[in-house]
Amino acid sequence: MDNRTIDPSTLRITDMRFCDIDGAPKRCTLLKLYTNQGLVGYGEVRDASSKTYALMLKSRILGENPCDVDRIFHKIKQFGGPSRQGGGVSGIEIALWDLAGKAWGVPVWQLLGGKYRDRIRVYCDTDVDGKDNSGHAMGLALKRRMEMGFTFLKMDLGIGLLMDVPGALCAPLGFLDEMKQYASHILNVQGGSVTPDMVKHQRSYQIVTTSHPNTGIQITEKGLDYLEDYLKEVREVIGYEIPLAVDHFGHVQLESCIRFCRRMEKYNLAWVEDLTPWMYTEQYQRLRCATAIPVCTGEDIYLKEGFEPLIKGGGVSVIHPDILTCGGALELKKIADMADENGVAVAVHMAESPVGCLAAIHTAAAMHNVLAAEYHSVEVPWWKDMVHLVGEKPIMENGYYNVPDGPGLGIESLNEELLAEHINPNIPGMWEPTDEWNREFSNDRIWS
Repeated sequence: MDNRTIDPSTLRITDMRFCDIDGAPKRCTLLKLYTNQGLVGYGEVRDASSKTYALMLKSRILGENPCDVDRIFHKIKQFGGPSRQGGGVSGIEIALWDLAGKAWGVPVWQLLGGKYRDRIRVYCDTDVDGKDNSGHAMGLALKRRMEMGFTFLKMDLGIGLLMDVPGALCAPLGFLDEMKQYASHILNVQGGSVTPDMVKHQRSYQIVTTSHPNTGIQITEKGLDYLEDYLKEVREVIGYEIPLAVDHFGHVQLESCIRFCRRMEKYNLAWVEDLTPWMYTEQYQRLRCATAIPVCTGEDIYLKEGFEPLIKGGGVSVIHPDILTCGGALELKKIADMADENGVAVAVHMAESPVGCLAAIHTAAAMHNVLAAEYHSVEVPWWKDMVHLVGEKPIMENGYYNVPDGPGLGIESLNEELLAEHINPNIPGMWEPTDEWNREFSNDRIWS
């Protein structure tokens, strides 16, 4: 649509609808904000979240001018929370920026203050499937990423590798067997930590939601030997020159994490990620003081206020906010500014569709400093085809995200036929009416 036919001052939100897809690489929810002048804004709810977090906000944004992004954000941000609870507020926020950019005819990065860079380095997450999950096999998988042009890598390294290694783990007797029986998928963490079926089983849910300090799991010297040999094999294949971060260590007590980090320092890791829940600031301070490996967390933190204790308290070397949890684009930029002022690096966490990805790219372009932004969909050949972009630049090439120049997020349209092929079978339907949420109401004031 020619933005010259749009009057930003009279633009109003009229509807919000959804499409749930699966396998990109996880399940995610795309959203559309409709307006009285035909403009449609695209957003996305965090992977493995629920669109209810966004639906409950519909009545609060109908009739609003989407160009008033920050004012609307302050109206709805009280309804967000950590991890997937931030998905509704964050998804709506980026859709508002998409509409504002389209209405005024400028890209989102321009609305955020302009750009520092034309491309964003990618850090590429890598999995190894099948029985040969050795360090050598992981090294070969990472080497293939390097051959594709990626210059920054990440892999999983943790107790999932040790569950069938006798004497590698110490835990209350029977607990590891219960993990295998009731929550085995958390050991293959790429599938996500909570699934719909396990909510119905009390023991499964209890195991998955037990935080690291309370599991009683520790790694033995034999277990540390195994993990060190695994990482050594990886480095023997890929060399020591390329940054390599590690993730998904497991719900292990902090002292084992410290012992692990001290063992792995010689392998030049870019960071260790989420070794304990993000809210345990003092544990992160202890961890960072105990190792020379950069310490990273942040994908589940909501709002800049959530990051402040870790950043200003010296608990992290790297933060990795997710734009679909932290509160959206402007909040991500504020978080990055605070990190920059305190000498903390920023890497953007991401396991989203191209909609959430593009929002993160625009924001990363407007940051003073950014290490890299994640890419988690190398094995999803249709990922990049989910959107039609304005202009000719591909979303990614040679290990970098290209910063779009089109208005809003730079999306001309969604590939509706492709989306229809990947609808989540448990949440069927595309862009169906959500009128039942138009009049949802509560007394939202949180003070008397």
